[in-house]
Formats: sequence, C-alpha cells, structure tokens
Amino acid sequence: MSDGPVRVVLADDQPLVRSGLRMIMAEHPDLEVVGEAGTGAEAVQLVREVSPDVVVMDIRMPGMDGIEATRQITAGTETTRVLVLTTFDEDDHVYGALRAGASGFAVKDMALDDILAAIRVVAAGDALLAPGVTRRLIADFVERPAGPGAAPGRSPRPVEGITEREREVLTLIGRGQSNTEIAEELFITVATAKSHVSRLFAKLGARDRVQLVITAYEMGLVTTLSR
Repeated sequence: MSDGPVRVVLADDQPLVRSGLRMIMAEHPDLEVVGEAGTGAEAVQLVREVSPDVVVMDIRMPGMDGIEATRQITAGTETTRVLVLTTFDEDDHVYGALRAGASGFAVKDMALDDILAAIRVVAAGDALLAPGVTRRLIADFVERPAGPGAAPGRSPRPVEGITEREREVLTLIGRGQSNTEIAEELFITVATAKSHVSRLFAKLGARDRVQLVITAYEMGLVTTLSR
C-alpha cells in the first residue's frame, strides 16, 4: 500500500450500496474511491486498469460472481486485497471466497463507519477483521473438505522451515492476537513480533493474516476459538 489514501474499488450490483459507500468515503481523506463495478467481470477489468489497494466485493452479482472475481484478482496481483461483503446466511459463499483469496469480510448490515474501518484493516494487512465473525468462519472452513470427494475434516498440515518461535507466533496469530498482544504474551518487543510475522508471510507464502490464521488451523496449532 502506498503512503497516500487507500485506493478502493467498489464492486456491487446495487448502485445504492456503491453510492452510500462512496458518499461516506468522500468525507474521509485517507480513503479514495478510484472506480465502481456492477459485475465481477467489471471488477476484474477495473483492478487491472487502476490497481487499487482494496476491492470491496459483493458475492452475488450477475454473470461472474464475487468469488470468481476474487480468485482472478488475487491470482493476478500481489498488492490488491479483497474485502468481501457478506450476510450471515451466506456462509457457504464465504468459504468459497476464503479459498479464492479474500482478505476479510464485512457484514452488509454493519454501520458504514465499521465497514470503513474494515477497509483500513484489510489495506494494512496487520489485523483480522471482526474476529468474532472471521475466526468462526475460518474454524469451520478448515474443518470442511477442500472439494468434491474430499474426506470430512482435515489432518494437520505439515509445515517445514519455520522455527519454534515462529510456530509460537503463528499459534497466537491463529487465536486472533495482534502484534502488540503477541509481544506481551512472548515477552518480546513489538518490532520483534512484527519481524516474526514478516518471516511467516515469506516462508508460508501468505498474503495477509487471514491466510496465516488458516494455516495455523490447518497445522493443528489452534483447535478452539478465543472469544
């Protein structure tokens, strides 16, 4: 992400949703809407043209849906993150979005200010959005088969090349802890915690902390949710 405002593309087939977000974002100089899309295909093309920091992505759109759009966007860029708009009755769609590379989730009936906060969190990539929602979804996600014909549940995923300290940090990330909380738990500085997290990103090929949380669950480091 650049030092300027967070550059955002709004992808939703409802013009009123896009209009509402655009209007409130106009009041915040650290956020800038650089484009709007009414379909998944339009969102993918727009990302290629303007390279935003964040796409606020609806799931249900005509033609290419938000899940396929997310998959194409995350496969085609290392810099643009996707914040999915969802409702609690769309969990199956959210699991698909997780697999496609989404970085976070916003619930459509959240206050607009909370959605703006979510955009900032996803853009920064340094904290989980709405832990009570996201960690629940991730916990269910890693217990589900990866695709048709897969066995229910998952065996712990082996991961080589990380140190014991990095394993401890990954466990705490899986519990939804921030860098500051990790530092306090392990009696290290925040800067050291950030360094461990950065190395985990590189070693595990993770885009953001959501993917690190998924890895922590898949490795069996975290089996229950902190509430």
